[in-house]
Amino acid sequence: MASGYVNIRRDVDDKFYRYRMPVLTTKIEGKGNGIKTVVPNMADVARALSRPATYTTKFFGCELGAQTSFDEKNERYIVNGAHDADRLRELLDAFIDKFVLCRSCKNPETDLIIIKQGRNEDIIRDCKACGERTGIDMRHKLVPYILKNPPVKVKKGKKKDVAGADAAVGGGEANGGSGEEQNDGNESDDYLTKKIKAEAAELNDKPTLADEDWSADTSPEAVKARIKALEGSMAAAVLGGDDDGSDDDVNSPYTILGKWIDEEREEVDDPKAFSIAIFKKAEELGIAKKHKTVTVIAQALFSEDMVTEVTQYGALLQKMVTSEKHQKALLGGIERHVGLVHPDLIPAIPKVLMELYQIDVLDEEVITQWGTHVSKKYVDKDTSKKVRKASEPFLKWLEEADDDEEDDE
Repeated sequence: MASGYVNIRRDVDDKFYRYRMPVLTTKIEGKGNGIKTVVPNMADVARALSRPATYTTKFFGCELGAQTSFDEKNERYIVNGAHDADRLRELLDAFIDKFVLCRSCKNPETDLIIIKQGRNEDIIRDCKACGERTGIDMRHKLVPYILKNPPVKVKKGKKKDVAGADAAVGGGEANGGSGEEQNDGNESDDYLTKKIKAEAAELNDKPTLADEDWSADTSPEAVKARIKALEGSMAAAVLGGDDDGSDDDVNSPYTILGKWIDEEREEVDDPKAFSIAIFKKAEELGIAKKHKTVTVIAQALFSEDMVTEVTQYGALLQKMVTSEKHQKALLGGIERHVGLVHPDLIPAIPKVLMELYQIDVLDEEVITQWGTHVSKKYVDKDTSKKVRKASEPFLKWLEEADDDEEDDE
């Protein structure tokens, strides 16, 4: 059975591509006329696409001319007949192209919206990246099902308009039994309101200069670059809050740096010399001071021997991680590296955090906030929970160390 993650756009051969989904898996059950294909992780795949799992299942049925059935409560999705996993993955690519990707910028960050015009109804893809609204082929056999079973509308109360609130929501599992209200992701408005207000209160008590210092570059040169990017249909990257483009763009400086590190590290004999070369390359690309650069380095530089490599490249990290935002970006890159590329490294997270803490790359407050607040910024929510769950032994050690210091006083 296949496992792991792939780019949502499988035509994008870039391991730094932000949008990823689990590899679709299948299981054949039954015999004869009762044979059927079960998709065990259909719900996880659909969540990564922000579409109901019933849509993808029905799409398979429409394309294969097969009956489908599903039990949403138990997340069991079935297509009648025996179907090869590779064939279903190809059909999933077709579904993504027809019902997920923005026709304008090809970004998967879209919502399906049904618009009524008199007696007619149209389904459009509303892109949260570039702002474009593009239609779908209303002749497809799946369309009647979508119109009868429209996407669930998100209530306004669920919108997270306070910095960091998205990380606070859903963080109950990673809080290590702290007594906070638990949440399974189906948040009520009251629950969200409480969490957002609580987070806002904490933020108001903390300095915000770190974030302001690293806001988007507003120099004339940067503005011209943004305009050029918009004209080249790169609005998704600029409007998405990036500094200098996006790591989703194969021509962005971040992707260039990541691929360069990935190619060059195979020949590395001297980590110190390679560290200097990486920094000079980042300077050459104009992104040496950008926090996203640290995310890319964490993904491209480290291998399965990450614990040892953190020490070897400690000087590079100390030089490049210069703010709280950089620290969070580094943790995000580590999340992607261990969560999506090397899931076998998740149990080693406490050791990685310890090494980074001991060489003063990560602060205690940043680690604690990250470890107790699940976020979907860098990986999917489930992966985020797994990584933070694995960090609990180190978080406990930090807490006990603080208690010891207070007792000494």
